[in-house]
Amino acid sequence: MKALQQIAVMQRIYADLHLHIGRTGSGLPVKISGSKDLTFRNIAHEAAARKGISLLGVIDAHSPGVQQDIAALLDSGEMAELASGGIRYRDVTLLLGAEIEVRDREMTGPAHYLCYMPSFDAMQSFTEWMSGYMKNVQLSSQRIYVTGRHLQEETRKRGGLFIPAHIFTPHKSLLGSAAMRIQDVLDPELIDAVELGLSADSTMAGWIPDLDQYPFLTNSDAHSLSKIGREYNALSMLEPSFAELKLALQGLEGRGILANYGLNPLLGKYHRTYCKACGALADKSTVLDSCPVCGSGKLVSGVMDRIEQLADAAGREQPVASSRPPYLYQVPLDFMPGLGPRLLDRLIGRFGTEMNILHEASYEALADEAGSRLASLICGAREGKLALQSGGGGTYGKIRS
Repeated sequence: MKALQQIAVMQRIYADLHLHIGRTGSGLPVKISGSKDLTFRNIAHEAAARKGISLLGVIDAHSPGVQQDIAALLDSGEMAELASGGIRYRDVTLLLGAEIEVRDREMTGPAHYLCYMPSFDAMQSFTEWMSGYMKNVQLSSQRIYVTGRHLQEETRKRGGLFIPAHIFTPHKSLLGSAAMRIQDVLDPELIDAVELGLSADSTMAGWIPDLDQYPFLTNSDAHSLSKIGREYNALSMLEPSFAELKLALQGLEGRGILANYGLNPLLGKYHRTYCKACGALADKSTVLDSCPVCGSGKLVSGVMDRIEQLADAAGREQPVASSRPPYLYQVPLDFMPGLGPRLLDRLIGRFGTEMNILHEASYEALADEAGSRLASLICGAREGKLALQSGGGGTYGKIRS
């Protein structure tokens, strides 16, 4: 009976667990390529007021300047720390994380890892440890001069979660640039989940045997406020908190991942192999040594092509069918042709949040506010019916008009 009562109060919580800080409240740079408007407070306010996302992973919370902002917000009472982990603002919770670069071996590329801590004290301790192995701990995504396994151990020692970021992208990812097998550079038992990245989905990741044991996450990697919720997850939890996220990733006590909402991989920046010399995109999945159009060897490998290479090396001939949560293709509102800031403000004024626009608003209501063409695009995206053009080489795909 107790278990049934607990399940009855589970919530469907939307979570985006990879958000950058562009600047501190005093203007100090954190993520150089991030928007100046991306402060800790602005992220919380944007999620609460416009996005409808209840659980946020701020992965630059290791920065001492960001920690000063957090301390001030806690001291003022505008935010509060939860005993179950996370910083509460209105009806949203911000988890404290760090994105760290590791290069285990000089003959391979670097990888980015996401480390989330259960408390503000744990994150401050993590920063203190990292500062002895990092040139500039104030900035985002900096290289730490320890092994991936050492980073995993220090994360676990503090009760944290360890998640490889955008795992297939050609630059700075575990299976895209650092290794052919996870065990080459990490302890597989100290990984809590993997982040797929914008150019892959669950089916594509199902080609890789190493990933069969891990839950998949889809996150935005937002560098501006508008990109929050570009990809996100639906989770079954009692509340948005660190402790509940940990249970959801483990699938324990009625918690779990209900769905991954991600870009169709065609829209990702690195889905297909791209030629830097002539700008051509590969028109089929294959591992290329030179551009079939101009013959140049200056190629940026596509995620689909890299996955094919990894699957061939592992001997897997088809993706594994599993009981994973559904991966639902989500086209972000800022990809919609004709949807500018003023119209988006009107839609949010009527429907409340972006999540309501994407998931709840009817065709008739959308058409009444924004016209039939845009209503058709939003509803067509829900049903996976939009025609898309592939992205590659750092350029997003787009909706074909």
